[in-house]
Amino acid sequence: MSKEYVKYVDVTKCDGCRACMVACKNWNDLPAEKTEFQGSVQSHAKTTADTWNVMQYIEHENGKGDLEYLFRHSSCFHCTDAACEKVCPEKAISYTKYGTVVIDEDMCVGCGYCVENCPFEVISLKEYVDKNGDKYKKSKKCTMCTDRLDEGLQPACVTSCHTDALVFGNKEEMIQKAEKRLSEIKGRFPNANIYNPEGVGGTHAIYVLAEKPSVYGLPENPKVPTSAVLWKDYAQPIGKMMIGATTMAVVGAFITNKIISSKNNDQDEDGGGSHE
Repeated sequence: MSKEYVKYVDVTKCDGCRACMVACKNWNDLPAEKTEFQGSVQSHAKTTADTWNVMQYIEHENGKGDLEYLFRHSSCFHCTDAACEKVCPEKAISYTKYGTVVIDEDMCVGCGYCVENCPFEVISLKEYVDKNGDKYKKSKKCTMCTDRLDEGLQPACVTSCHTDALVFGNKEEMIQKAEKRLSEIKGRFPNANIYNPEGVGGTHAIYVLAEKPSVYGLPENPKVPTSAVLWKDYAQPIGKMMIGATTMAVVGAFITNKIISSKNNDQDEDGGGSHE
């Protein structure tokens, strides 16, 4: 990996304008979708196959007993050790040189393993219908605008943010920025923290949160599921070795049988000549 990048999200600067949602929809040509009423100003309960970026509005009673709204830009975290990549049986999910995690739709078979194993629940399946009327599915999620990164541009959501709540840059610089910001707001937000969970190897979307992760609906200590680790790091390699060994055994047996059969035929021919 040449140079890793990070999207830095400072929720304390976010004013909930939804510009990031609109920019994401526009750039990725994602269709509008009907959603159920959420009982608040929030438009979507969570990310979907057609909405990769959701603004969350959380009613929260702070330490002083006052009710306040907390905002959070929600999208794929682009884990360094991504469970979705581990469980994909078709190798349709991979890491880019920027550290982002992307899905190759041509290779995706819509099995849904990535959806089931994502600790942040940001991947969804979208259903399509082919020309014959047959239905099939593909996994969909935020790409961190990797296509824009290839052109030297920043993610669409970042360019649309007017409060600098979203910033994109070199990984180390963004982490330093987060640490500096945390020291500035600790007096106002005693529970403030940097959300960059080690259980998934760290993420390429790190947050400065005003409250504990659970307040924002985030897992406190997300980890790659044990089943995913066993599958990727143990079961698959061993399975490939076994398949390789089995294949070699079959090929070896075939060749051996051919050699033995050839020798027997030669002996029969020689034996038949001596009895004439």
